[in-house]
Amino acid sequence: MGIPLTVEARATRTKRELRELRGQGKVPGVIYGSGLAGPTLIALAERDLLPLLRTHPNAVLDVAVPGGLKEPVVISEVQRDPLSHQVVHIDLHQINMNEKLKTHVRLEVTGDSTGVREGGILTLMLHELEIECLPNQLPEVIEINVASLGVGENLLVSDLTLPAGVTVRSDADQVVVTILAPQKELSAEEAEAQAVEAHEAEARSKEAKMQEVKTGVGGQPAQVGGS
Repeated sequence: MGIPLTVEARATRTKRELRELRGQGKVPGVIYGSGLAGPTLIALAERDLLPLLRTHPNAVLDVAVPGGLKEPVVISEVQRDPLSHQVVHIDLHQINMNEKLKTHVRLEVTGDSTGVREGGILTLMLHELEIECLPNQLPEVIEINVASLGVGENLLVSDLTLPAGVTVRSDADQVVVTILAPQKELSAEEAEAQAVEAHEAEARSKEAKMQEVKTGVGGQPAQVGGS
């Protein structure tokens, strides 16, 4: 079962009509899907939508399609005003509960890290994971246990424990979380920038080694990339 979401049919199409609809605290949207007669114009209360976007943006939703039956859907696109960041439009897509779904799921850190206890700085490099699974196997979050992670160590996507039926689609070599060595007056932003730089340097090193193997050049590794 998905999360119930109430929507209503709408006939508004012009810019003026859509502005009036938003002025009433409603968000215009469209439901798409091969099982529908065609794209269905809807509106839903902003007060119902915003908490959902904050807590379950990738969840399966149960929507009573106007003029039809209750259908399982997922949010496929959210449009926001570039200045106010107010949600101005939403697209929902009907899904088949027997077909695998490709989506993203939030990552959540758990555990008391050894490295943090020693003064290290925990930096989350990846906030979401791209996965594939059946809709009824979709997890709300994937937990990252960092209890055994020491200073200078990190966890990769390939190190994560996934729920049954869930397949990862993100790059297995991506760094998910790292523990940086403590430095005097190092801000969180500086720590994250340092971690990114270290990860990129490691990637360039791996690429150089691969290039050396491909070209058969001994001694100094072949140069890769520009300045």
